[in-house]
Amino acid sequence: MARELFKGDLPVLILAILAEAPCHGYSIAREIERRSEGAFGAKEGALYPALRALEQKGFIEGSWEEKAGPTRKTYRLTQNGVAELEKSKRDWKKYASAFEQVLGGENVPIG
Repeated sequence: MARELFKGDLPVLILAILAEAPCHGYSIAREIERRSEGAFGAKEGALYPALRALEQKGFIEGSWEEKAGPTRKTYRLTQNGVAELEKSKRDWKKYASAFEQVLGGENVPIG
């Protein structure tokens, strides 16, 4: 069962998808669903605003692609985006570790 992502989660997942290869919005959404085995859904109402915000921050770049069929915007990760993704991964690991400690009641140092 797919659930909506928390607001801050979607940009990180987009960066992770684009770290593999450039793609357009629809492909990003499908890849998030595929990799999460359907646990996460990226609806258009959240996906495209997140893509615009990432583009404004300089983490991704978009270019219009014309092929057989409709014109679509393809996004790619920038060097700033690579750095942001690495920072987000570190932050996520700290967060997940702290959360697990609270759930498990373990007294293990965070960080």
